[in-house]
Amino acid sequence: MKEALVTVTCGIDWSEKHHDVALVDEDGTLVAKRRISDDAEGWRALVELLAEHGDHPGDPLPVALETSRGLLVSCLRATGRTVYAINPLAVARYRERHSVARAKSDHLDAMTLANILRVDAAHHRPLPEDSELVQAIAVLARAQQDAVWNRQQLANQLRSLLREYFPAALKAFHVKNIGLTSREARAVLQAAPTPGAAAKLTFRRLHALLRGSGRQRNIETWIDRLQALFRGEQLRQLPLVEEALGRQAQALLLQLDAACRAADQLAEATGEAFGRHPDAAIITGFPGLADLTGAWVLAELGDDRTRFANTRALKAYAGSAPITRASGKSLVVHHRKVKNQRLAAVGYVWSFASLRAPGPRGHYDYRRAEGDRHSSALRNTFNRMLGCLFHCLQNHKTYDESAAFPHRQSMRLSHAS
Repeated sequence: MKEALVTVTCGIDWSEKHHDVALVDEDGTLVAKRRISDDAEGWRALVELLAEHGDHPGDPLPVALETSRGLLVSCLRATGRTVYAINPLAVARYRERHSVARAKSDHLDAMTLANILRVDAAHHRPLPEDSELVQAIAVLARAQQDAVWNRQQLANQLRSLLREYFPAALKAFHVKNIGLTSREARAVLQAAPTPGAAAKLTFRRLHALLRGSGRQRNIETWIDRLQALFRGEQLRQLPLVEEALGRQAQALLLQLDAACRAADQLAEATGEAFGRHPDAAIITGFPGLADLTGAWVLAELGDDRTRFANTRALKAYAGSAPITRASGKSLVVHHRKVKNQRLAAVGYVWSFASLRAPGPRGHYDYRRAEGDRHSSALRNTFNRMLGCLFHCLQNHKTYDESAAFPHRQSMRLSHAS
């Protein structure tokens, strides 16, 4: 956590068209305020205003906003300033400390942000000083993660729709490693979105569709299976209703196809950028992490080694460490709900994939034997692996299972002897 003795702090209330700037001194007195535009001219006005009140390249003034994104934030970070992204809920609570009238304005919000830095800067986390490469990786990785979630959401919508009028299609593509998001399913259903159209698909037409989707093996077996399912007896909607539902399915398929292509293209770009980062070899050395999942992890951790004071801070940020609520005789320990949701999501995938390795698998089995449910045991495994990753990144070391899970290794040796 960065701490500095400053006499002036800056708060900026951000909006799409303009920003309100307020500067307060160490006594909380307003020394300057200005409304600037959201363009290059407004940026110059902000720099001049800060320079008039003690800002210089060697010791820039800290700035607080309610957002961590946008061109203004990017420009502030590029100048080497310490920038704080304060949660809007925390700003609202701080405002209530000084007024119960619930008065609110853009100028007052800017002053509130400046005063938060003046008295409570040590209790807030500044934006990390990440490299340009890792910031680019974060953009690509988060966009790819969003595309994956969007793809799954559209697939769920399509599945619900097909259940209403075409359950044979769900059965046809309910195969290992094949689902509604597969190229085979999208090609066939786009050509025949209704049971009536699917029953009329000939051997030749199905062969062309499967070959065009990229399938090269077992095409004849697939054709026989699809024709048996599509031409078998099944419940049907009324003809006009079935046709309308088919049009709706085609519209969803267009969206699903675009989401699948976006996810694939972003995955390729993310992997390429991740491979250029020096931490890639350390991250992918862990069981359960590959180029894509490793990029997701790096996007949320960054490469600013001073961002997290210790492993406890990182684990709390990721939501893997439990939280305790104690009051009188009441003591409750449960998992965190306020966390980095993206890192927590990849943590579940990471810990599940790592179970192929003996160390994580032994730790997971131990937690299950102690009474943990599947999700709790995976979260505990993620917690352990995250601590190991923090140590390896801080010390530039590669993953060593005997050091990460020494108790499990000793148990294996004792059983072997």
